[in-house]
Amino acid sequence: MNLSDLKPPARAVKRKKRVGCGTGSGHGGTSCHGNKGQKSRSGGGVPPWFEGGQMPLQRRLPKRGFVNIFGKGYTIVHLDRLNVFPPGREVGIQELKQQGMIKSERERVKILGDGDLKVPLTVSAHKFTRSAIEKIERAGGKVREI
Repeated sequence: MNLSDLKPPARAVKRKKRVGCGTGSGHGGTSCHGNKGQKSRSGGGVPPWFEGGQMPLQRRLPKRGFVNIFGKGYTIVHLDRLNVFPPGREVGIQELKQQGMIKSERERVKILGDGDLKVPLTVSAHKFTRSAIEKIERAGGKVREI
């Protein structure tokens, strides 16, 4: 037996419906689209979110708050998570990515002062809270803003 000899069982593969191939095919004329109307036209039809003219869901729901389109989002890293690094090491964006603390090296990172730092580290990030700076320096480390 060869791979080229393999075939599916009889009647396992159904032929594709060929529409618009003449009246003898049983699907000629309107090609199974019915007569006239929006859905019978080429490219016609309504999008899946169309609700028949009813006020759409995204317009029925109330809008709240304000979204600043110029706002810069930060990924937060708590100070106690930095204890996994060996003492005296420089901890930057690449190291945080390798440890799985952030998803991408393009993210902006803010270090928060939750917990205690037990090892002296040189930490590089985009922003720090005041308490995080104090705790890093109290542990013998340095802070470097990117």
